[in-house]
Amino acid sequence: MSLREVVYCGVCSYPPEYCEFTGKLKRCKVWLKENHPDLYTKLYGESDAADVDIVAGKLAESSIGEAREEKLEKDLLKLQTKEENREQRELAKKLASKVIIKREARTKRKYIIAISGLEVFEIDMKKLAKTFASKFATGCSVSKNAEKKEEVIVQGDVLEEVEAYIHSLLKEKGLKDVKVETIDSAKRKKKPTEGAANTAGK
Repeated sequence: MSLREVVYCGVCSYPPEYCEFTGKLKRCKVWLKENHPDLYTKLYGESDAADVDIVAGKLAESSIGEAREEKLEKDLLKLQTKEENREQRELAKKLASKVIIKREARTKRKYIIAISGLEVFEIDMKKLAKTFASKFATGCSVSKNAEKKEEVIVQGDVLEEVEAYIHSLLKEKGLKDVKVETIDSAKRKKKPTEGAANTAGK
């Protein structure tokens, strides 16, 4: 008496006679036809073969689709990582940069305030100039400095007011740690008192 070889489906792991109860019959048929064609013919007959070939083709396309989808997900993850790294580099660049606010004398009684270094922080210079013109009721413009970089020029002695506004603007953008350097190249020299002048003359 010879032992009967039992075949187990490579899809559902049941004997082929029970594949129809697993909910995976179509895949099971494809597997059985490819691996045990004789048993497939015995169970399902030749008439069912064409339909199985169609199903096999669709499953192959599905597998290709899944592979493409997996590749797309990996590519998307790479792009997201690359974008995050770029944003981190940009943030580091911004934090390493500084805003310079300079007070200069045009005449004995007229001063200007020059603000530079804002282009790194994606601040609209022309819009800022209009804001200053309205806020301080004075002339304001955008021009190029000696380093060929844009700077906002505010007419008037409003150094402290401009500095306070720039600090609040950077804070709104989440850049409160950015250094703001103030340069006053128009400091008034104190005149000596009459007594001091007489003493110096003796």
